[in-house]
Amino acid sequence: MANTYLSRTMNKAENTDSDKKFSYSAWIKRSSLSDACIIEGYYSSTFHSQLYFDSNANLTLNCASGTSGAAFQIVTNRKFRDTSAWYHIVVAIDTTQGTASDRAKIYINGVQETSFSGATYPNQNTSHQFNRNGNTAYLGRRTGGGVGLYFGGLMSHIHTTIGYTYDASAFGKTDTTTGEWEAKTSPSVTYGTNGFFILKDGNSVTDQSSNSNNFTVSGGTLTNLKDNPDNVFATMNPLLQGDPSRNLTFSNGNTTITGGAATWHPCGSTIAAPAKTGKWYWEFSQFVSTQIFVGLMASNANINRNLPYQTPGLIQYFYAGRLTVDNSDTENYFTAISAQTDVVGVALDMTAGTYGQVQFYLNGSTTGAAVALTSNFADQFVMPFAMVNGTSRSISINTGNGYFGTTAVSTNSGNGYAGAEGASKFNYAVPSGYSALNTKGLNT
Repeated sequence: MANTYLSRTMNKAENTDSDKKFSYSAWIKRSSLSDACIIEGYYSSTFHSQLYFDSNANLTLNCASGTSGAAFQIVTNRKFRDTSAWYHIVVAIDTTQGTASDRAKIYINGVQETSFSGATYPNQNTSHQFNRNGNTAYLGRRTGGGVGLYFGGLMSHIHTTIGYTYDASAFGKTDTTTGEWEAKTSPSVTYGTNGFFILKDGNSVTDQSSNSNNFTVSGGTLTNLKDNPDNVFATMNPLLQGDPSRNLTFSNGNTTITGGAATWHPCGSTIAAPAKTGKWYWEFSQFVSTQIFVGLMASNANINRNLPYQTPGLIQYFYAGRLTVDNSDTENYFTAISAQTDVVGVALDMTAGTYGQVQFYLNGSTTGAAVALTSNFADQFVMPFAMVNGTSRSISINTGNGYFGTTAVSTNSGNGYAGAEGASKFNYAVPSGYSALNTKGLNT
């Protein structure tokens, strides 16, 4: 979301258990690992009701009492640092329970969390302020206790049931074939009069329960990406950059990288193509300035170098039209990129030749002959790669999400083109048999 947030003021009378019971369910994918608020249900100058990640990547649940003071706080020992995966988080509160630890539960991907660095449970029958009638709920930011703390990443399938408590099995299930935890797209739950279900299979803030408790986009822009809990797409990876001290900035769900210093900033992706397997396609666009390389890298390439473009295991298309293979380059091999909106396509065939080959495209047309992967790619996973030089220079990748940063693909009446896996959206037609680098493509 990143500076995008939603809000709604609770405006309906609830049942007698509304201030003792509730459930909150959300699928999220992190892009930033800084402090980030998922939901705020209440805030005062002293106490608040919030679910957020702290600066150590621990998940924290605070809840203010419905009468005075803090009702409880739970902080997980687990750290949530995976920017490539979706997490399913369920909070289940029922203060009427006789056992203290049963009054506040957290589930991650269907499994109850039991290891906490701090756990103060509510007294029996304690009332709380989460989503109470008259309070304003915020998704993706908080209004106090460190104003802002915008959630950097993606959200999907947000449920809140008020006056009713459910565990994770109400909102998710285990796939009988893959064993993976997946969303129930239409769970059978009772929402209560202020409860809601939003962001179902898209970016709609219209309540999908029967309550008509619609939210408002109160800041930023809410985009509708293809990336979802059932199909995870490759993005640029904050954990796979040359030197984090160079202050590379990640935005737009980690699909955009921006340089932060007068030096080269290299970066690989979160998902890679397996050795000798499959045909894969992705695109780059939104070229801000000229000092930019785009292409692919072997998983063992050493990009933490003073001159990372002279690195074995990299094949790159330079803005000025140069081709760089490993630590050598050929001047003017390709057509130079001339506009910010130009699109470079990368078609990687891991089954061709000895180690594979790559074909580059510029605005839908091939730029020259296919380039053979060298022995530095032997038996390696291969992934998208990009590099910018200097402050404010940036590039965006589309691995099938349908956007370059916040700019939607523009071709085919805005519908773009799908890869062979059928669940992606690219700006230009994808070569026959090539898939998006997403989990559906990997499992096709």
